[in-house]
Amino acid sequence: MSLDLTTETHTLPFRDPFRIARAEDHRTATTVVTQLVMGGGLTGTGESFPVAYYGETVGTVGAVLPLLAEAVDALGDPPSSVEAARTWLTAASAAMDARIGGHGAAKAGIDIALHDLVARGMGIPLWQLLGTSPEIPPTDFTLGIDTPAEVAARAQRAGHFPALKIKVGGPADIETLEAVRAVYGGTLRVDANTGWQPEAGAKLIPELVRLGVELIEQPFPAHQLPQLRWLQERSPLPIVADESAVWIHQLEGLVGVVAGINVKIMKCGGVGPGLAMMRRARELGFSIFLGCMEETSVAIAAAASLASLADWVDLDGNLLLARDPYEGFVLGADCRWQLTDAPGLGVQRRVD
Repeated sequence: MSLDLTTETHTLPFRDPFRIARAEDHRTATTVVTQLVMGGGLTGTGESFPVAYYGETVGTVGAVLPLLAEAVDALGDPPSSVEAARTWLTAASAAMDARIGGHGAAKAGIDIALHDLVARGMGIPLWQLLGTSPEIPPTDFTLGIDTPAEVAARAQRAGHFPALKIKVGGPADIETLEAVRAVYGGTLRVDANTGWQPEAGAKLIPELVRLGVELIEQPFPAHQLPQLRWLQERSPLPIVADESAVWIHQLEGLVGVVAGINVKIMKCGGVGPGLAMMRRARELGFSIFLGCMEETSVAIAAAASLASLADWVDLDGNLLLARDPYEGFVLGADCRWQLTDAPGLGVQRRVD
């Protein structure tokens, strides 16, 4: 096999300013879309969304992608049968890991493109290649930190979603949730992005229960597992690890610490590693939250192919953008992503 790799960097404005507890306001998202072309002309599209918190930037992605493509190219052409192709794709992921550690977003760019390329070559959708189901839970919609009034106004605009994920970790968490609850009757989830302190967080729990919050995502810093365990022991709500659960090998250390795991393909290295991580999380007894960064439809479609394995779905990154440069991936009226029989990811570049 001879793989030709090209990349395109997109800087995309958000619909609304987007802020989380451990970062300043963001008005744009920067992502790298990868194209792989095989010797016979078959193509696949992937995406790398680098996050500085995880040690990745557009610069590191650009430096690492050619090394990863070279490692995969050494495996030769992918097989034409589904079972053999799955084995080949697993070997491709292992080859990338052997070439360089970490760099989950860069690996995701190659991994997604390979899965798209292989599925397109077989004329089947990605979910069928993976052996998952097109029947998936609805996605929630995320609201960043802002004034309580502004968050409530955004909640009203997103009122058709069955669940909202509210970013917290600021001085007005309860006031914000009260304002949202006054205008929105659906399910609430909160994500502190490591922004709480233990005692203060514990004091918030009764108020969160009163307001009908369903889960709490990553209240404390990633490596503070004793603090996470301490809060989970005191909380009737499930604590979901996100920043503490980047790679599959971290899962065993979270047993008895938290009730749930947030799997993101940009953290763990793509669709293949995401599938393995979700299966292992289930074996260990975790509830599973399938999340995303602020990606285009390329990566969201890839992640959605795993959504049938999740308890909760948070695949709204492309919906946060003012304009997604890719199309073809459709959100149904019930807020479920529609996984069709279109080959591969089922997305294409906008031409307008």
